Amino acid sequence: MNPCSEKIWNIGITHLVKPPFDPEAAAFKSNAKFHFFDSRNEENFDHELLRNLDAFLVWTTGITQQTIDNLKKCKILVRYGVGFDKIDIGALNRAGIAFSNNPEYGPEDVADTAMALLLALQRKILQHDIGCRGYQGSWQENHLSPVHHSRTTTVGVVGVGRIGTSVINRLKPFGYKILGYDPDVSNGMFRALGIERVHSVEELLANVDAITLHCPLTDETRGLINGQSLAAARPGLILVNTARGKLVSDLDVIELGLKSGQLAAVGLDVLPDEPPMDHSLIKAWRDQADWLKGRMYITPHNAFYSDNSMYECRFNAAETARLFLEQQIHRNSITG
Repeated sequence: MNPCSEKIWNIGITHLVKPPFDPEAAAFKSNAKFHFFDSRNEENFDHELLRNLDAFLVWTTGITQQTIDNLKKCKILVRYGVGFDKIDIGALNRAGIAFSNNPEYGPEDVADTAMALLLALQRKILQHDIGCRGYQGSWQENHLSPVHHSRTTTVGVVGVGRIGTSVINRLKPFGYKILGYDPDVSNGMFRALGIERVHSVEELLANVDAITLHCPLTDETRGLINGQSLAAARPGLILVNTARGKLVSDLDVIELGLKSGQLAAVGLDVLPDEPPMDHSLIKAWRDQADWLKGRMYITPHNAFYSDNSMYECRFNAAETARLFLEQQIHRNSITG
């Protein structure tokens, strides 16, 4: 038996995950003591607790040099989620602390949410629901236009990874034509999926009726959807974003697009700031302004969530930390 396996590890867990820590305990086979850092803000972290951690499991909180300077014993930091734009990986590297993200959980759940948003917006489900409440003496004749048949609709998928592929596999049975953009994926992957490849976001936008975003937030993808790229789109575009809020440059772009008709409708599980800050678009959405009714869906960054995926997410993140501490196995390694 590995002597390390009987050690009781000190494991930190941040905001969003709540005790009891049953999935984490199962992953560590009960050989861990958990310390809860219940804050979105690292300014509130107990420095003494940080100094005694062997591993740190983090979710919503950004981790900067300030926290890393206090991780004196920590061997690995694992993010519960996929994205790592709020983690100072350079500072972790300098401190000799390994870093991993957690990409295996929930691709089906995110893909299901993206499809639900796309179908609801394409079929104008919410607009119908709102309209029905006021119909007096009329009913079936209250059509909304345009509503396009799926087989005459082209959907663009940005990011052909786990989630993008799951979305593509869901789009196909509906008969959509599918275009994909991902500079990091081989031509062979596009051939295997049976979809057409394009080589720029502008080319994609010029040729699709709807676009769904499934790429990470990096220096290259930040503001991918902006005023200039959106100007290349066909008027009446449907935009779905279940990836990262800052893939869209700002809410102004969405508001202007919706008001001009360049955007027909928008489905967002993610926003540039969460919870959303004051903005005229957010106010119009909350107030159900006439010009926006049924044209914008917002969900609270929980596309990944199901009871099953949440357990899987928590277990996998903790297991990644345990494997590194006990067996020096570094899975889902991110180095910068």
